[in-house]
Amino acid sequence: MKTVLFVCVHNSGRSQMAEAFFNHTAKGKAQAYSAGTQPANKVNPVVVEAMREAGIDISGNKPKMLTMDMVEKADKMITMGCGAEAEAVCPASFIETEDWTLEDPQGKSLEQVRRIRDEIKERVNKLVKEIVSS
Repeated sequence: MKTVLFVCVHNSGRSQMAEAFFNHTAKGKAQAYSAGTQPANKVNPVVVEAMREAGIDISGNKPKMLTMDMVEKADKMITMGCGAEAEAVCPASFIETEDWTLEDPQGKSLEQVRRIRDEIKERVNKLVKEIVSS
């Protein structure tokens, strides 16, 4: 089974949404995990609410620290928002890696988080189709 690792700095927003959408959409045909290079204490409550509106409950999720073991077990890694401001904390990788430049939901309104959520959902749906059909 193919495994995707979603990585962002705090693992409290973008990567949590991507992991949840991926696992929901893949329906066991592939698996996703998420982690952060500097994990927050909890998942962003506005992100939890936005995902609840999309029919997915991530209220029990906890941010996780990225480990080399996670990277080694993944077939593909998606970094999220690893632009110039976050370069110092983004992991170097020896596996296929793609960066999705996405706005950080930290400090954003529910309406703004919904837009980020919808963009993540669209990208994840395409990724699941690619991985499951390969």
